[in-house]
Amino acid sequence: MFTNRLATSRKMAEASWRFAHRVMRWLRFSERTLVVLLAVVVGTLSGLAAVLLKFLIASIAHLVMSTISVTQGNVLYLVFPIVGIALAGLYVRYVVRDNISHGVTRVLYAIALKESRIKFHNVYASLVASSVTIGFGGSVGAEGPIVFTGASIGSNLGKMFRLSPQTLMMLVGCGAAAGIAGIFKAPIAGLLFTIEVLMLDLTAGSAIPLMLASVAGATVAYVFTGYNVEFTFDQSEPFWASRIPYVVLLGVFCGFVSLYFNKVTEWLENTVFARLHHPLARFALGAVMLSVLIYLLPPLYGEGYNSIVDLLSGEASEIFNGSLFYGHKAESAYVLAFIFMLGLMKPWATSATNGSGGVGGTFAPSLYVGCMAGFFFALLMNSMGWYYGDAPLSTKNFTLMGMAGVMAGVMHAPLMAMFLTAEMTGGYDLFLPLLIVSATSYGTSRIFIPYGIYTRRLARRGELLTHQKDQSVLTLLKMDSVIETDLAVVHPDMTLKDMVGVISKSRRNLFPVTDADNKLVGVVQLDDIRDIMFRTDLYRKLTVDRFTATPPAVLVLGTPMDQVMKTFDDTAAWNLPVVDDQGGYVGFVSKSKIFNSYRQVLKHYSYD
Repeated sequence: MFTNRLATSRKMAEASWRFAHRVMRWLRFSERTLVVLLAVVVGTLSGLAAVLLKFLIASIAHLVMSTISVTQGNVLYLVFPIVGIALAGLYVRYVVRDNISHGVTRVLYAIALKESRIKFHNVYASLVASSVTIGFGGSVGAEGPIVFTGASIGSNLGKMFRLSPQTLMMLVGCGAAAGIAGIFKAPIAGLLFTIEVLMLDLTAGSAIPLMLASVAGATVAYVFTGYNVEFTFDQSEPFWASRIPYVVLLGVFCGFVSLYFNKVTEWLENTVFARLHHPLARFALGAVMLSVLIYLLPPLYGEGYNSIVDLLSGEASEIFNGSLFYGHKAESAYVLAFIFMLGLMKPWATSATNGSGGVGGTFAPSLYVGCMAGFFFALLMNSMGWYYGDAPLSTKNFTLMGMAGVMAGVMHAPLMAMFLTAEMTGGYDLFLPLLIVSATSYGTSRIFIPYGIYTRRLARRGELLTHQKDQSVLTLLKMDSVIETDLAVVHPDMTLKDMVGVISKSRRNLFPVTDADNKLVGVVQLDDIRDIMFRTDLYRKLTVDRFTATPPAVLVLGTPMDQVMKTFDDTAAWNLPVVDDQGGYVGFVSKSKIFNSYRQVLKHYSYD
């Protein structure tokens, strides 16, 4: 049955490609023109996917929240998140049958190691799983899934036209940019997302498709949901230059908050949930943790956008709705403590959602934590009287700045965080403080963590495609492709006469020495024996082991290419031997071979 389905899918793919090829020939399109048109198509489809995802989440959440009481605690908070995670987990495990969590990281992985090829089921799988997860209370965001969805649309549309890998990479970036633009109504942020997070180089050839895709995604969102911002923000208090020192302090504070966010999610993901090998054990721990947190702190439910809207509008007391602390909503000390607990526990709720089998991203959680951090900072300063002049700090302004600060620190994307915050709130009048807090938070976080939350998983395995061109190409290179095996092998007990015979038939001046078990013993260089190789009186007196030298370093098969190049730099060698895990000789790697392969890969993946 599986074979028949596979054959059918191949036939459909072939038919699609033949149709697309006929269209291209009929319209006489060049590949560059085709990419521009496809960018608009990908942007439109990704925008539609974003609108659909937001509609599904809102519909499910509205149905669920209609049973919730505003003036008291609700036991149903203990049930709804478990139901959502269970449904999403069952769908992924038995229908999708593929790991679709951490969508942005999977897009990065596809770009780095899969030639930007993403499976077709990812076009819809994340939409279904994340809408159920978030609608029933999963404390994650819809942005990671929509990025994965948009990238999948771009990848599969490009595969249908059999486009080159570099063009396919561009369409993946277009889909991701359009997804962000559509979900937030932020076309500039979508473009910057592909540059700072997906790390695609912005060249003359790539700028136009990316911009068109972002604009198309945002336009679709405007058509279906209206020409308004995602979060309404009315700047009722002006920003004075005397507040800049406080903005810098907020940036440092947000940097440490983002460090906490990253450390907590990394610890829970790699230490707590990774040690639970059975899916039911991960589900039980995460679901119980999430449901208890939401019961005690109801604003952790779902994306948490209602709480962001309340704080941006100055209605801080509304965050107590539906909680056990509803009666204390007018007391500032309770507000301060409640806000602190929300920011503190949001990373735990996010990790519990994803770790237990839910599907969602960390865009919304980072915005949420930033919102709480900014409000908490301003309210604490005001409560303690630590402000300059007669007017206290504006909690609304600092809430907005906190959102940009924590997102910049968590994702290591200060430009995207700044423009995203401004675009989705309309807070362009605070552009200068947004710039300051984003840059300061990013710089603070960068001191302690060199990678953002999406890139660190790949960076740990040496599979990250980075902004640096050299590192990008080295990431794409594999040791297997640069190993040379045409060197003549000699053995320690061979005489000098035998060695001369091998030299006469070889075109190389380097000879690996191996024992009877093919274990590498050393190397012989032609320059080292040139003065004795013609002395016939020594032919039978000397054996190879007498002039075998130890190589400056030995490479193990499978070593990442950035480490290989570091070894070459440390040893100043031009050729280094390669062995397997048991020490068996495999071949040699030379700098010249690496440089040739480097140029080929660079040309292959450049988009001008």
